[in-house]
Amino acid sequence: MKVRRSKRIRERKRYEEQDLMKITKSISSLTIKSKAPTFKSIAKGIRNGSYRKIIIMAGAGISVASGIPDFRSPKTGLYNNLKKYNLPYPEAIFDIQYFVEKPQPFFTLAKELYPGNFEPTPVHHFFRLLQDNNVLKRVYTQNIDTLERRAGVLPHKLVESHGSFANATCVNCSEEYDCEDIKKDVMKSKIPRCKYCKEGIIKPNITFFGEGLPEKFWWYESDFPKADLLIVLGTSLSVLPFGSLIEKVPKTCHRLLINNVEVAVNNSLGYKDPKLQGFKFNEKNNTRDAKKIGDCQKSILEFIQMCGWEKQYKKLLKKSKY
Repeated sequence: MKVRRSKRIRERKRYEEQDLMKITKSISSLTIKSKAPTFKSIAKGIRNGSYRKIIIMAGAGISVASGIPDFRSPKTGLYNNLKKYNLPYPEAIFDIQYFVEKPQPFFTLAKELYPGNFEPTPVHHFFRLLQDNNVLKRVYTQNIDTLERRAGVLPHKLVESHGSFANATCVNCSEEYDCEDIKKDVMKSKIPRCKYCKEGIIKPNITFFGEGLPEKFWWYESDFPKADLLIVLGTSLSVLPFGSLIEKVPKTCHRLLINNVEVAVNNSLGYKDPKLQGFKFNEKNNTRDAKKIGDCQKSILEFIQMCGWEKQYKKLLKKSKY
């Protein structure tokens, strides 16, 4: 009896082991290895609802198509075309100490860049589409041109990381103004003066060198950990702390770069912090970074189509009145 029982136990164990091997093999055959996302797969994910908390990081490159120059492009960049202002160095036009002493160069430039002179691009309208489809967590923009607002991105969905022309403040008494309040003076090449203290210059709420970032910028501390997709467009990511925000999303969050060149690849920016390693497009173990290199306007039109939003986009353009 003991021999038979022992034999039965051995046979049962053998069958259990065989069943376990079959189950393991079956699971293994069904398991899909985690692969890097692509431009196309991310669009598909937006279309099927896989991404619900999308954060945008945008730079000057998204506004070039509207006629606004970016800052650092050779020959065409803003800093390469400031000789007429007789500045001691190009960045002086956005230096708070230089502004207080000699505000005229800035206001001469402001006349060219002032809201109302330019229209939103397809990229700006894409932000609006994300908002209308309830998948936009926030837009973090380096731009001061207010084109995100003009495209219909709501103020609570927008973080103008370096400030903007939308509002202005007296540098003397801190009285606040709307951009329309000082537009007449700016368009006449006059320096706008505060009507309350009579002395202070009214400066648009653009963050100059030597000033702190807007309070809203720090929203990233709660926004980025919740993101399931980060889309970076038209930026060199070379200005900190803005550029380092790509590291603030979870490790599971997909990141898509839509830009005319690769940026921030494998710590190419030379961040001193070892945690700031940038995008991993070309690495074998990449499981979250995707890129689309080329003109960002053409790329985003293609992306809109892949998201299934082409009709929405055309409707949005018809409704838009500038």
